[in-house]
Amino acid sequence: MPKKEKQGIVVSSKMDKTVVVRVADYEPHPKYKKIIESNKNYKAHDENNICSEGDTVRIIESKPISGDKRWSVLEIVEKAR
Repeated sequence: MPKKEKQGIVVSSKMDKTVVVRVADYEPHPKYKKIIESNKNYKAHDENNICSEGDTVRIIESKPISGDKRWSVLEIVEKAR
């Protein structure tokens, strides 16, 4: 089974070798069919501390790295301005 990949925006990079990434998911409401955005935060491993707040990154599923870190930064899609 392939590993899951998600894309989101770095919300926090204050921890050492860890970034918090907000991933948006868009789904239609079951009854009214309006598109609703739901956000979820993931803690991802950033080995070289290269990510900063506002960067758009791709994260990939990995083995558990710490208590609640299950994702790793794959690449930086776009740096923050």
